[in-house]
This record gives sequence, C-alpha cells and structure tokens, in this order.
Amino acid sequence: MKVKLCGMKSVEAAQAAVEAGADFIGFIFYPPSSRNVSPGQAAAICDRIGYKARKVGVFVDEEIHRVKAIAELCNLDFIQLHGHEDAAYIRQIRQPVIKAVRYHEGLSHRMIDKLPADLILIDAGNDLQPGGTGKPFNWQQAAKDIRRIQHSVLIAGGIQTSNLQQVWDTFHPYGVDASSGLETNGVKDVAKIREFMQEVKCINATEAATKEMVI
Repeated sequence: MKVKLCGMKSVEAAQAAVEAGADFIGFIFYPPSSRNVSPGQAAAICDRIGYKARKVGVFVDEEIHRVKAIAELCNLDFIQLHGHEDAAYIRQIRQPVIKAVRYHEGLSHRMIDKLPADLILIDAGNDLQPGGTGKPFNWQQAAKDIRRIQHSVLIAGGIQTSNLQQVWDTFHPYGVDASSGLETNGVKDVAKIREFMQEVKCINATEAATKEMVI
C-alpha cells in the first residue's frame, strides 16, 4: 500500500514524512484551503527533500498555464486535479495526473475509467469543500463500486492511524492519502506522521507475509 501525505507547509513536516517512508508528498495550491502554500514556499520545501519522495501539486479548477508554471518551479512529479477538470484539460498536462473524484452512491466506474489519468483518488468532499474535509465517505457502501475501477485507486477522507487497517481491509487500495488525521490544531504533527507510517509498514509486512504463505 502506497502512501501520499498531503497538505505539507513546512520543511520539518515534509522531511519527517519522507524519512518515515511516504511515497508521495502533497502541496495544495488552492487559496481557500487552510493548507494552501505559495509556489515559493513549496519550491523551497521541494528543494530540501530532493528526490526522496514524489512531489504532488494539488489544484482545483486552476488555469492551465498556472499549473504548468508551478509544476516547473517546484519540479513536481505529479499533478493532482481536485475540481471539475475534464479529459481535454488532463491531456494538456505533461506530468502524470492524479484525478480526484468525490464518492457518491451509484458512482460510475465506466466514466472514471475513461479519464486519461494515471491514478484516481476517491475522496469525500462537498459543494463548498472539494476535499480535505477530514471526514470519510461511506466505505462499506463504496467498496463494491470502487473495486470495479480499472485505474489504480488512492483512498482519501478522514484517514488516520486508528482506521488505516479498516481502509486496507475494505478496499485493498493501491494507496491512501492522509492529511487532517496527521495534524494537531491544524498543523502537521511529526509524531502522528511517524505513527501513521509505522502502521502502514505493519500492514504492508503482514500482507507480504500472507502472500508468501499462499505461494
């Protein structure tokens, strides 16, 4: 199970995340978000962490020229689109794309599989907040719909150390995306980051051992 830790705003938190083994580090370029960072801030953090993890820029219905400019400045490895971006928009982006989709009952896996994205992120979200609500969607209801998606899937929405095993047992996803569950008073907590990544390692080790037994 891969891990994306999102909403990074400090070198300390980002370094803690990569040192603990995170696969992706996310930076939010969306001013209404409390986790928004300026391109300059993100570039400075990206400079410090180098190539230890894949750097992801998160955008919401942003002008394509600004996405491209920030991607170049920060040397981003992935672009995450969290708004209403369509296939034509996605095709204009050079980097691999993570397309976020809000879960709702009757979610069409056929429509999702038509998107020219490299990864699909399933999140909660609502009309006022496209993501980062810190609340899970209905996992049990969603499991059947999500298993039908052909793309590799990241699960987001209220994920923290205490429910990580449940996420794995329910979806067996390609990966998870965590943010608010790693914070204390709205700030990334290094201890929570380390605890979360330790739980990930335990789950991955158990899964690897189970596969060896089956073989």
